[in-house]
Amino acid sequence: MINSTPEWISRSVSRLRSVVPAADKAAGGDGTASKPADKPARAAAADGSVTDVVAKTAVPRSTHERLVATLRRGQEALSPRALRRLLADLQEVVAPQVSELEGGRRAQAVAQWYTAAQPEERRDMWLLMCEQFAPDATRFKSARQRYEAAAGTAEEGQAEISLRRALVSPRTRLLQRFAVFPEGMRFLVDMRAELLPLLKADKRLLALDAELEQLFSTWFDVAFLELRRLSWDSPASLLEKLIKYEAVHDIRSWADLKNRLDSDRRCYGFFHPRLPNEPLIFVEVALLDRISSSITPLLDEAAAPVDITRANTAIFYSISNTQTGLRGVSFGDSLIKHVVETLAAEFPRLRTFATLSPIPGFRAWLGKNAPAMLERLDDKRRAELGRAVGFEPPQAAHFLAAVDKPLELDAKSPARQMLLECAAHYLGRDLQDGKPCDAVARFHLGNGARVERLNWGGDPSAKGLKQSYGLMVNYLYDLKRIDKHRAMLAQGKLPVSGEIESLLRG
Repeated sequence: MINSTPEWISRSVSRLRSVVPAADKAAGGDGTASKPADKPARAAAADGSVTDVVAKTAVPRSTHERLVATLRRGQEALSPRALRRLLADLQEVVAPQVSELEGGRRAQAVAQWYTAAQPEERRDMWLLMCEQFAPDATRFKSARQRYEAAAGTAEEGQAEISLRRALVSPRTRLLQRFAVFPEGMRFLVDMRAELLPLLKADKRLLALDAELEQLFSTWFDVAFLELRRLSWDSPASLLEKLIKYEAVHDIRSWADLKNRLDSDRRCYGFFHPRLPNEPLIFVEVALLDRISSSITPLLDEAAAPVDITRANTAIFYSISNTQTGLRGVSFGDSLIKHVVETLAAEFPRLRTFATLSPIPGFRAWLGKNAPAMLERLDDKRRAELGRAVGFEPPQAAHFLAAVDKPLELDAKSPARQMLLECAAHYLGRDLQDGKPCDAVARFHLGNGARVERLNWGGDPSAKGLKQSYGLMVNYLYDLKRIDKHRAMLAQGKLPVSGEIESLLRG
């Protein structure tokens, strides 16, 4: 939601600027850029063909240039004639005289062409969407000048309306028409998933990505989503998707899945009415009598189910997003809130809501920050650690080698204690752009949780050891302090428990 008109204007102007083709900017309007030729093009010089070399070393032409050309150049996928035909088809989708239903039918025909097209031909369609369906910059400039002139007068409201309308691109209408036909939403989500990996290499596509993300943020707002419980009685096709999309702890078999859906477990997902059999995100929950310190018993298929009448703790041990194309659309925090409310209504005895979470970025972070962490030790601690690792004074390489097999470390090992302190610092002190460095911490702390406890050997799997030396962390959702924790985070302070605080003090 837009908080203020100045903020909206600033963000909207930024969006409009991103739409201007980078090539036009670089060349002062003639549609060519000054980027060096790519490697394959340079390698073509060995063929000795001047024509081929020129064609392959030429910088990419804009769709404006290609549409008025006669011949295809170099690596271009669609010929100018085919490009003009595709543009005409896209324009027919949003023709003013065409109804919503007919526009959707025409969009479906384009989608069918897209499905059969080669990757580079699909990219040509994206480029047409970016460059041929952009906002009218002249109209925007005029509307902006009118708005600025009307500021503080009775005409300000009407001027703002005109400015808003000037910022609505034909591309928005085009994408809306694609969402009309039955599989249209699926088509758009999959199209963005295909588009995302190419954004760094081709900045011309950024405008289309930004438009899709903005539309998805509206279309997939939590108000339009349905929370559904997934159980062993759910359709097999849906259960297969849980196996496919599980991103935290791989589901190894149907027996493994059945264990995760047993009587003492719950699994909930958010669904959209246009994607009725596709969970957008799902969470797995274990009902216990205490906060769990290890993932092993939770995944143990032979373990007896907990008596849920005695359960007082709900442990969220896996949260998985399923749709790459919805990257940037946040509904995980709403999922947890809805699940907490649902569980509390079903099990009034539940008092504790916490996670058992991985620390995916810890090993990589420590590899870079171990020297700085060792510098924090006083002489006594440094000497103790040196004796433990066999080198005095200990260097970062010595410490990292000593903790490389963490499960073999004794409970009183100085190296083990140092590793725990480093993890506490990583989760409870280290910030990047005012936010937690770790992606999972960023998610849960952003939702109002706090760092509660580190668990040694919490995930002894190969993946757990590779990511975080086997460490796992509990994030606690104290329902009475969620707003307080969010306020702390906004001030640049990460909320942690007394146990974590003691580790931070060393």
